[in-house]
Amino acid sequence: MHVSRAPAVVLMSTFEEFYRSLEELVEAYSKKGTMLKLEPDIPSNIIRIFGEHMSSLARAKNGLDDVSELAFTTAEHHPYWNLLYNACQISKSVLEKWDSELTKEELDEMTWSLDELKNTCERLKEKI
Repeated sequence: MHVSRAPAVVLMSTFEEFYRSLEELVEAYSKKGTMLKLEPDIPSNIIRIFGEHMSSLARAKNGLDDVSELAFTTAEHHPYWNLLYNACQISKSVLEKWDSELTKEELDEMTWSLDELKNTCERLKEKI
């Protein structure tokens, strides 16, 4: 696969053109009764598409997956990795049980993650 070395401005223009085409496609489906929501972040080259039955909970879980991926891929190579990882673990548990009850074991796991967050903060403070 060939990777283009075109200047970022040209790539951005191409991405903006793609976004405009996508807006037209979404509008065409809207006229057919399919409601879609586009959420662009053009400077970051990101476009999210949400279907009409997307819930706030599903959206939160999806966004957390992106954050978790960063935590998992950076591993221990970044000084804040442990903060992000443990915060994600707590958030993931909370979102999974949003409509039900947390168990004692899950709360114990959260307490352990909170201790890890506190310990990491203390280690970071020592470096200041």
